[in-house]
Amino acid sequence: MWQGDDVGLFFLPLFHVSGIGWWLRGLFPGSKQVLMPDFDSGEFLRAIPQHRVTHTGVVASALQRILEDPQLAHTDLSSLRYMYYGASATAPHLLAEAMRTFTTCGFIQSYGQTEAGGAVVSLGPDDHTLDDVPHMTSTGRPFPGVEVRIIGPDGEPVPAGTSGEIALRSPANMAGYLNLPEETAATLQPDGWLLTGDAGYLDENGFLYVRDRIKEMIITGGENVYPAEVENALASHPGVAGVAVIGVPSERWGQEIKAVVEPREDQAPSESELIAWARDRIAGYKLPKSIAFVDTLPRNATGKVTKADLRRLYVQAPAAH
Repeated sequence: MWQGDDVGLFFLPLFHVSGIGWWLRGLFPGSKQVLMPDFDSGEFLRAIPQHRVTHTGVVASALQRILEDPQLAHTDLSSLRYMYYGASATAPHLLAEAMRTFTTCGFIQSYGQTEAGGAVVSLGPDDHTLDDVPHMTSTGRPFPGVEVRIIGPDGEPVPAGTSGEIALRSPANMAGYLNLPEETAATLQPDGWLLTGDAGYLDENGFLYVRDRIKEMIITGGENVYPAEVENALASHPGVAGVAVIGVPSERWGQEIKAVVEPREDQAPSESELIAWARDRIAGYKLPKSIAFVDTLPRNATGKVTKADLRRLYVQAPAAH
């Protein structure tokens, strides 16, 4: 989808597979690449008409800030042809708002890992629609030459619609972790399948749905809860700018679901309001037992919330919060 006269705008760090992958794909046909050292929604919007940007890539937290920037209403977006997104889960309502705003470009979501050589699954422009169709919550279908299957607890493939661990196989899979034979053996199977550590399922049409990291799954009262589902329910509230869900220890339930919410500016939804909102969207056992409010969620260079930081605050030192 890249041509020599295209112009790319991106801000992901080049030490990350998404950043270097984007940069190399754009440079291969000789296109111009505009690199932002740090993300700023105002600078991002000013760069689009200034450089006549045709391709850009965003993460969910950046997309949220772009859509909230008052400058957006006065920005010429007509040069944009493609907007890539991924790296972290994008709430369906946020994607829908972006599609209604950036009307000149096709949207492309991708899923992959460094160990898999970067992106290996994609939801292309033709699969994006504002209609209420199930595949809009998927990450798409595998690239040519990429195999995807879902592995159950017994290590065997499971049928379509059944959740398990996502496994990938392609010529781009890593050879192994340098000087880490045990970690390599736990990740790469002898027949070439790469165990991603992500939970998800495939539907009957081959669309991949990523639920969460397996290690992020919360077991509460014997029920398995994937944080991403709870996060999507809470993120659809108009007063929520960002949200992360973690499990915290509970004598009664083993683990309880705790949400950490970053409210939108000038809005202050209450804990009871957000729980009631989520109750209309997810099962009762998946509801957070408590909600903490923060000015800003901790994020890494690619925009993903660093839940390890949240666990240090709310799991290792719960009495102080």
